[in-house]
Amino acid sequence: MFKKYLKLLILVILIQFAGSALGRAGEYEQNIEIHGFLMGNFSGRINSPNSSGKEGGDLLLGEERLRLDIFGWAETIEASARVTVDLLHDAVIGEFDTDLREAYLDYTTQSFDFRLGRQVITWGVGDFLFVNDVFPKDWVSFFSGRPIEYLKVGVDAFRTRYSSTSVNIEFLVIPYFEPDNIPTSKRFYLFDPFSAVVSRYEDEPKTTFENTELALRFYRRIKEFDVSAYMYRGFFRTPGMRPDNLLSPNFITRFYPDLSVYGLSAQGSALDGILSFEAGYYHSRQDENGDDPFIPNSQIRYLIGYQRQIWEDFTLGVQYYAEIMEDYSNYQSTFPNGFPIQKKYRDTFTLYIEQLIMHQTLKFSLFAFYNPVDNDYLIQPKVFYKFLDNLSATLGANIFGGDKDTTSMGQFDKNDNVFVLVRYYF
Repeated sequence: MFKKYLKLLILVILIQFAGSALGRAGEYEQNIEIHGFLMGNFSGRINSPNSSGKEGGDLLLGEERLRLDIFGWAETIEASARVTVDLLHDAVIGEFDTDLREAYLDYTTQSFDFRLGRQVITWGVGDFLFVNDVFPKDWVSFFSGRPIEYLKVGVDAFRTRYSSTSVNIEFLVIPYFEPDNIPTSKRFYLFDPFSAVVSRYEDEPKTTFENTELALRFYRRIKEFDVSAYMYRGFFRTPGMRPDNLLSPNFITRFYPDLSVYGLSAQGSALDGILSFEAGYYHSRQDENGDDPFIPNSQIRYLIGYQRQIWEDFTLGVQYYAEIMEDYSNYQSTFPNGFPIQKKYRDTFTLYIEQLIMHQTLKFSLFAFYNPVDNDYLIQPKVFYKFLDNLSATLGANIFGGDKDTTSMGQFDKNDNVFVLVRYYF
């Protein structure tokens, strides 16, 4: 209860600050900007199975949000600051909350720039397929109909960039671990091998020097391609689940195993379109031999993508993504009986189609995932219309399917939903 009121107090202070700044716009018009939006976002299930949790039911998502984006800069030095925060009302559980999206300070010199605070970091070249983008994602938002920008989650970090004609370098230090926000049985219908176990313990990496995440990127342009090399040392952001007793568990521990990632990417103009390639080696440091069934094995991941404008205002994009598990025989021999076993080689095809009409005020789009090994899929059709420069609406759907309710997309088959969102910018 205290945390709830503290969040509301912080937001009230921000709103008062914004109002004060707006009231003195003449004084600050050269070094402060305030923008934002009001948004209503609702998602209803196409099917109506019996609720599996206290937040289940016909309404998967019901939110009203007020966004404030405050940006200020200094005139005497190359410094700036940004705060982006949402005040939201969750109608499904009937509660107010705040969502601090970003809050950071920037400082720039001739060759270096520095950023300290909460920030959204995006690496790699994939569309909704991530190889070297090891930073946290909000899959609840992605599966329930929030705008795409909410898929990415901010981290509290220090970032520095070095720029030169030969190579550019980006270095990140992340002292506070931030996991992926993944669907749970409170609101989604999904596969849980330990559904009968109520007692669960969350074991996130402690904030210590040893657990500080480090990430490094080298990048430059080579002819027509933007080329990058990546290194990361930290943790898997999707938890493993370990029972206290496999035959008769009393409680489950959710934990985040050690991970290192080494990768490359390239993206540029080719074949009359945009060609993308990305690869990464996932080194599972706590499961060197692949014989712990509750920790992911090391993997090789890669993707190839191609996007092209076929005719005016019509864009087509395709991607192929694959994961290859190492030490697969050890994985097979130690995996518990009765649990769904993962294939050594798993791949995914994606298709993106976009058509703009009516002077680009009306957009029809479709994004689809298909996994041939698991034979499951996700289809996301959308219609976007801009009524005015500052008023728009989106109607869309998330349609899941698969042969089994234990695969990554097949398990969400009962969560098919139609969503609508309306945004007013100011």
